[in-house]
Amino acid sequence: MTPAAPMTDPATAHTRRGRPMSRLHRLLVVSLIGLVASSGAAAAPRPATSHLVAVQPIAAPKGVGEICRLYDWACAGPTGARIPAKAMLAVARSVNTSVNARVRAVSDRQQYGREDVWALPTARGGDCEDFALAKKQRLVDAGLSPASLLIATVLDRQRNPHAVLVLRTGSGDYVLDNLTSRILPWQDTGYSFLRMQNPDKPRLWDAILAGGIFAQS
Repeated sequence: MTPAAPMTDPATAHTRRGRPMSRLHRLLVVSLIGLVASSGAAAAPRPATSHLVAVQPIAAPKGVGEICRLYDWACAGPTGARIPAKAMLAVARSVNTSVNARVRAVSDRQQYGREDVWALPTARGGDCEDFALAKKQRLVDAGLSPASLLIATVLDRQRNPHAVLVLRTGSGDYVLDNLTSRILPWQDTGYSFLRMQNPDKPRLWDAILAGGIFAQS
């Protein structure tokens, strides 16, 4: 995934005209929907809810394989931590702003010479999934349950592949994004949510197919 410069405010970013979905990106979405449809699960648009709802289990995105082995916290299950939503959001805002300011956006192609390398940011920086991992690590260290910190893959408003960290609270799911210092409810991002870590077993992933191109007209 190619990162954009961090700290872009959505009030500016959302006014840009979205580019048409490329053939590759279209094939990605069509194949994901096809996998869900072939199993008999519904892929039709669903009403928005405060929490992202899984459609069915699905394979993890390419490149995810090593993160559970490298970082035990990345795929750890519930810890039993109980933190009020307001407190969780306060800590998350601080971490989101800090990581976005400290980490330089650099693509996997620039850094590793290939795509889809999931890892913590290096001294050079990282791309969107690296930002998400760094934020998850910081928030787990701050006492939040790994099961409330779920990495998700999406299409952004320009329909480019992107990764974000979803903060699951009792009041809803919120998105930590390297494109903005604001933390938004998932419905307000305008993103098309493709897959997300399973909150009970974060080593596994679920198809989501919600928001953006999946939203009801």
